[in-house]
Amino acid sequence: MNALRVGQRQRVSASRSDPTCGLPCTSGRPHSGQLLLLRRRGLDWAAFGRSVNVAHGMSDPSAKRDKVRAGSSSRPLSGTVWKRARHASVLQQTCESLFASSAPVSVEVIEHNAAQESEQLREKAANDEDGKATPQDPGAAMASDGKQPKAKVPVYVMLQLDTVWRQEQEGGVYNPVLKTPKALNECLQRLKAAGVTGVMVDVWWGMAEAEAPRKYNFDAYLELLRMAALNGLKVQAVMSFHAAGGNVGDNVNIPLPDWVLQVGKEHPDVFYTDASGCRNPECLSLGCDNEALLLGRTPVEAYRDFVQAFLQATEGYLGWVVSEVTVGLGPAGEMRYPSYPEGDGRWRFPGIGEFQCYDKYMLADLKEKAREVGHPEWGHGGPHDSGNYTKCPWETGFFDPQNGSYKTEYGDFFLQWYSGMLIDHADRVLGEVAEVVRGWQCPPQMAIACSNAEDGTKTLRQLEEVKLGIKLAGVHWWYKSSSHAGELTAGYYNTRHRNGYKAIMEMLGRHSAVANFTAVEMRDCEQPEYAKCSPQGLLAQLQEDAFEFGIPLSGENALQRYDKFALDQIEHASYGEEAIDSNCPQLKRLTFLRMGQSMFDNWDAFESFIARMNRRVPGDASEYKVNNVFQ
Repeated sequence: MNALRVGQRQRVSASRSDPTCGLPCTSGRPHSGQLLLLRRRGLDWAAFGRSVNVAHGMSDPSAKRDKVRAGSSSRPLSGTVWKRARHASVLQQTCESLFASSAPVSVEVIEHNAAQESEQLREKAANDEDGKATPQDPGAAMASDGKQPKAKVPVYVMLQLDTVWRQEQEGGVYNPVLKTPKALNECLQRLKAAGVTGVMVDVWWGMAEAEAPRKYNFDAYLELLRMAALNGLKVQAVMSFHAAGGNVGDNVNIPLPDWVLQVGKEHPDVFYTDASGCRNPECLSLGCDNEALLLGRTPVEAYRDFVQAFLQATEGYLGWVVSEVTVGLGPAGEMRYPSYPEGDGRWRFPGIGEFQCYDKYMLADLKEKAREVGHPEWGHGGPHDSGNYTKCPWETGFFDPQNGSYKTEYGDFFLQWYSGMLIDHADRVLGEVAEVVRGWQCPPQMAIACSNAEDGTKTLRQLEEVKLGIKLAGVHWWYKSSSHAGELTAGYYNTRHRNGYKAIMEMLGRHSAVANFTAVEMRDCEQPEYAKCSPQGLLAQLQEDAFEFGIPLSGENALQRYDKFALDQIEHASYGEEAIDSNCPQLKRLTFLRMGQSMFDNWDAFESFIARMNRRVPGDASEYKVNNVFQ
């Protein structure tokens, strides 16, 4: 099929309808055979046309006549039918603004049940006289041992942090724009040709809601989605409620919205605070989650409203371009405390970090919880003997391998409270966001069909559920020690004798969320022995815990590497071929950090790696052609 190109955006007109299909004509003129049609199986055109008209708030003459004849009001559409009609209409408008082909091409939104079709194919194969599976049967390709082969692990590529940047406009106004759209489009084309499934992009709070509360600007991100759609790539959108500039690999400075920082000047306790009183403006403290400090809204409400506005703006791309909404829950977008701030020099590897519980909101909660258990003396702050950012466990009293007070009743109380606050924070935010995402999900069993009138080829793209996800930090240093000190200060109550990740997986299960884990490229043998690191052991534990609770686990590399050892390790981790535990299930997706000059300088190694991840012969990578946007 010829590649589709961007068509000119047409003015929407609600007053005219295509006489051939009964749908509102969004182009302001009748549809032609080369433009887009919208169809839904199970309803005739008149009925579906009335549904769309009602969804757009337009009157239906036939409904008026029926009302007069019957002498009563017409029956309203059910919520499911209304949602399906509205989403199909928005999807049609989006596709129409995207695609204008040089060859006769039509795009239809149809009803399609992929699961039912697969089951029918299996039944057909089972009833085949010779007992052989048909080529279309998903079970046709079997491994030599007779077992179903593992599914391909899709690869997404993380875009640069400053893909969207603030550009000064007339009057001193700064608007978010794509930094280098032409170069970006060429890069996306190369990624698609190499076999990459999609890209990950940070949707910065400090970019899209920078000027004032509830004043959103997603234009640059919509342009990126259009570009990804035309190149046949999916997008993992990260709701980045943190600032950039203070973490490993950050080469840009993107602060929180100005109006949020202004609130921070007046109420500095909205930021995480350590024992020395140092504030961290990278993200808001979870202690103020329910405090209406953001000009009448709580932080949780602000996060929810931001995601709501993003999904509303991108509705036409949900399910076929936007595949996941990842919610930032802390520094670097990860569910953790900012216990190891490398950007300002307070921490350096492999320091144990510091507890971040000294803002007034967290201290007030700690004081209350200590009083409830009958030990008010425990509510004055964190452990007094936990050291500082750069210490090793044996240099402290709290984390000492032999007699550390983390093993005492007090230590257990504090660590349960500290980690519990983090889990409760994630639970609150995901609870609000999950409800919003459910409201914008694509109706089930819908698909986009693209047909080429010249050669008769037709491709089908099933609309998929938009996943909800979070990021878990790969705090692998001190993992082989008894206390796991680095994890404890980050908020993960995981020690040699206590599993701290099961409670997180259980919480994610309540929201049907995906967990994304960093550091999948690291090997134990590459780490300094004295730091007692085990990135492989940590990954194996998370894979087991995620599998136990039915949580999809995705992976991400922490450092940008193209050497054979790192790429081999990523492949082995992705497909559950870890030497530590051969029974580990494979990852559901890999996000590769990151697109940039370094990637293209090592393109041969990266392209070969993608071919291996797609389970193809590496030499075939260059032959992966972009036939159309639905592949």
